This record gives sequence, structure tokens and C-alpha cells, in this order.
Amino acid sequence: MCVENRVLPDEHGTTENRPVIGFVGPSGSGKTTLLRRLVAVFHARGLRVGYLKHAHHTFDLDVPGKDSFEIRAAGAAQTLLASRQRWALQVENPLKETDPDLRAMLTRFAPEPLDLIVVEGFKHARYPKIEIYRAVLGQAPLYPDDADIIAVATADPLPDGVHPPILPLDDAGIIADFILSRVNLDRMPPH
Repeated sequence: MCVENRVLPDEHGTTENRPVIGFVGPSGSGKTTLLRRLVAVFHARGLRVGYLKHAHHTFDLDVPGKDSFEIRAAGAAQTLLASRQRWALQVENPLKETDPDLRAMLTRFAPEPLDLIVVEGFKHARYPKIEIYRAVLGQAPLYPDDADIIAVATADPLPDGVHPPILPLDDAGIIADFILSRVNLDRMPPH
């Protein structure tokens, strides 16, 4: 695998020596449920995983009435919450009408080593993605119009025609194997 030092994932799904793989599908398709299971599988295999989610709505990590919330509400551009367990940096987006850019968000990860970054969403960005498809949602699959979709995780038959590899939606181990093979981490010794 050729790994170049650039921020946007290359054709192998690599950025800054860290593989990136995305998961796309409509709301309610089970992306987060699958990702919870996959991260647990990766963690059990000794991998350090970063997670980036594209949220389509306003969200807060803090609670109204708490000091940090009140300071941010008063106009702080950045708020860092820190404890013995974890820390979180909240940065106000000055371009409130613009979706976050995958390239910019990937640069925000801390410099500690990560073996893999999994992304939920950013379906319009160019990077390797696995589509979560559920026929019951009544929406057409995304893969016919997105050449960056490298596989479809589903328990349903796909429409006739050419499609990427099909992965069993209910088997996080097989999906993990596919991803690790795809990004050449299947031969990596455990930490």
C-alpha cells in the first residue's frame, strides 16, 4: 500500500499514515449499531480506533447550567472540558450554514497513534465507504451512484445488476476482516 502524507484519504483509504473507512446509509439503517460492534471487535484485536461522525443537527456535549456550557454560550470560540477520564474540545463553527469538511475534520484527531479511523456519514466526500442497506427503509441503494462504495453490508438481496461485494450486516467479525484486509492491517501484530 502506498501511503502518502496527505489529509484526504487516498484510493486505499489512508490519511496521514492512518487508514480511513466510512459507513453510509440513510437514518435508521443501523450505521451506529454496526459501528459499536465493529469498534468492539477492533478493540478486542488490539487496534486503536478513532471515530468521526457527521451530525446533521445541532448537538452539545455539555449541559446547560454547567460552567463550561455557560462560558461557551457567553461567546467562547473554543471550550476544552478535561477530567482524569477524558477531555473534549468543542469549537464553534464560524460557517454555520456550511457542512463540515471531511478533510478538515480528519486533521482534528490528536497526534497519538491510531491504527484506523472509522467515519459515519460524509456520504458526499470522496473516500472508501461501506454502505449499510436495508430494503425495509424503501430507499434505493447508494452504490450505483457512488464509485467510492467498496462494499454493501446488508441482510437483504440487492437489486439486480453489478454491485460491490456484499457483507453480512449481522457479522461484525467478517466486516472487520474485510476492512482490515482492505487497508492492509490484517497482518499487523497486536499492540
